[in-house]
Amino acid sequence: MPVDQTILDDNTAQTRRLEALVARLSDADLARDLGEGWTVAVALAHLAFWDGRAVYGLRRWAADGTPVSDADDHILNEALLSQWRALPPRRAAELAVAGAREVTAVVEGLSEQVASDVVARGLDWLLHRARHRRDHIEQIEAAVGGRA
Repeated sequence: MPVDQTILDDNTAQTRRLEALVARLSDADLARDLGEGWTVAVALAHLAFWDGRAVYGLRRWAADGTPVSDADDHILNEALLSQWRALPPRRAAELAVAGAREVTAVVEGLSEQVASDVVARGLDWLLHRARHRRDHIEQIEAAVGGRA
């Protein structure tokens, strides 16, 4: 098995959890403030970006062996915040679900060699996307209360 089955199962479970959450969110929920300029929709756009980054990084790695670099990743959230805020909230939610589905499929299809290289470089967050997704799902659920 190229990627540990528990990672694959967790990614799938958190993707389904995200899908269910997004399906329940109202427009008012998407606009709910999470602090520091973030809304629920911004958190979802953030998830879509980071899952997309993992998709393209893993695909390149698999295609030509170029590893992903995490240099300066911390500044990306701040640099992208205004763009995420400009997205229509429902579109941000759709992008989050699409990104989660896509990265889950990419991780499932990785070769054993690429998966091993990712782990050896300490970049297992590229494979275990459920961790990041879970954190934001819990943040959103807490913000919208029992309505979502």
